[in-house]
Amino acid sequence: MAEPTYTRLTFDDLQGWRDDDHQAAFDVFIKTCRDLVDPEWTAVCAFAGTNPAPRDFFEQSFRPVLIEDGDAMLFTGYFEPELTGALQKDTAYRYPIYALPDDVVPGKPYHTRRQIDEDRLLAGRGLELAWLADPLDVFFLQVQGSGRIRLPDGSMMRVGFAGKNGHPYSSIGKALVDRGVFEPHQVSAAVIRNWVGENYDEGRALLWENESYVFFREISEVSADQGPLGAMNRSITADRSIAVDPAFVTLGAPVWIEKEGDPPMSRLMIAQDTGSAIKGAQRADIFFGSGDEAGQKAGNTKAGGCMVVLMPATTAERLTGKAS
Repeated sequence: MAEPTYTRLTFDDLQGWRDDDHQAAFDVFIKTCRDLVDPEWTAVCAFAGTNPAPRDFFEQSFRPVLIEDGDAMLFTGYFEPELTGALQKDTAYRYPIYALPDDVVPGKPYHTRRQIDEDRLLAGRGLELAWLADPLDVFFLQVQGSGRIRLPDGSMMRVGFAGKNGHPYSSIGKALVDRGVFEPHQVSAAVIRNWVGENYDEGRALLWENESYVFFREISEVSADQGPLGAMNRSITADRSIAVDPAFVTLGAPVWIEKEGDPPMSRLMIAQDTGSAIKGAQRADIFFGSGDEAGQKAGNTKAGGCMVVLMPATTAERLTGKAS
């Protein structure tokens, strides 16, 4: 990956900027703005607290900056799945989701996915938060990082990301492409699920190739009308929150996206989440909401385009060498 470059743009360069719902973006921005502690951001957030006209606020407070690292833009999508499960293991629900073990050391590799699944190294330690009916549900819940589990009594349990095992994420969709099973344009979550289900032994081994393993915590205190918690420990918002690589984009920053594909999307988003597979300056995961419809949108999202980060004026000047 090349060293990042920073190119100062204008708001007129952002296709569709004038037509966006800036109030919707502003309302999402406010949710996490007060958590930013850098002085350049606290000044911006203080201005936001005076309830300015949203579009004027963004244009006065920020400068658009295109960050590039040599890789093409890639947009994908994610969502909060709704699954069925139980708090106790039974014949229907046999596959656990685990809480974060107390012997996980951040930055140090822990047990792999295969060791946890096959050798049952965490069994009997009281770490089981809930049990699901399908190991694929567990896997894709980990890919999404959060979810809702409907229990037998009709109540809903919500779980969110608590930590991971320190092994790098690897795409099983890419592995299927590399093996010649599918062409890149054919791969989606539904296609992967069907293939793994129809090829049990090979499918199980395929899942193990992604050694990254996610642990969860219960977050049922988050209201049902709010989105799951993102990396900033605040609820994220469908169609306005994105996951980014924090090595390039400040969490909480407004980000203008121009997604190609069907349907295209030009919209001001807020960077409020991260993801194991989200690496690079031109890489973003769009949050589409909860449930099956959101899952279909997320699963069908794989497109190019570009994204432009809105930075406080002083930050933009420092990185681009171009004064406001």
